Amino acid sequence: MEQILSRQEASEAVQDHGWRYMLGTLQTSVPVGALAQAISLAADAVAACGDDADRHLRVDVRPDLAVFTLQSLDHAAVSTRDVELARRISATADKSGFLPGPGLAAGAPRSVQVVEIAIDALSISGIRPFWKAVLGYADEAGAEGPEDALVDPVRQGPAIWFQQMDRARPQRNRIHIDVCVPHDEASRRIEAALAAGGRLVSAGRAPAFWVLADVEGNEACVTTWQGRDG
Repeated sequence: MEQILSRQEASEAVQDHGWRYMLGTLQTSVPVGALAQAISLAADAVAACGDDADRHLRVDVRPDLAVFTLQSLDHAAVSTRDVELARRISATADKSGFLPGPGLAAGAPRSVQVVEIAIDALSISGIRPFWKAVLGYADEAGAEGPEDALVDPVRQGPAIWFQQMDRARPQRNRIHIDVCVPHDEASRRIEAALAAGGRLVSAGRAPAFWVLADVEGNEACVTTWQGRDG
């Protein structure tokens, strides 16, 4: 029977198979030498997933890279089935001579990541319908409340989530970007941002997230799955 896994359980179940847990999904990337190879790998992955492919697997194929994402769309979470499918895909790729991995070790331009946009609001229920309509977004499975996050139904754009404000903050940006990275790569991403002129605003909630800012004070958060339970 399919069971929903905790963040820790999901991460530990796939870590040694070249996957990383990322905001309710499992992700891996496979560098390739041509688009035909990426498409062939995608076809092999679909075959390995069988009847579960349509409800669990998404693939982004490029001439130099294939990125695989697993999530139970019925639950908007990672399940034991997703873990089994991840292991199948890794075994299939390995047989074809390709090594799945988060990305950096394999020489990809960057590792896997998930980008979200956070919007501060005094009345989340008041602004949420506008963003849902103007972006053509939809409710995530099991999240249809007036303050829940929104997702792109075709999974091309970043998710939108809303952060409750207790008072107006006219001197601070009201929209910021969250960049979710593999938990074992967060320090490298932060170091790169600081070296590029950024500053660390807060590490009080690390390793769930670090708040960074550019030289003009615009903020972004580097996030991981860790530190969110309890």
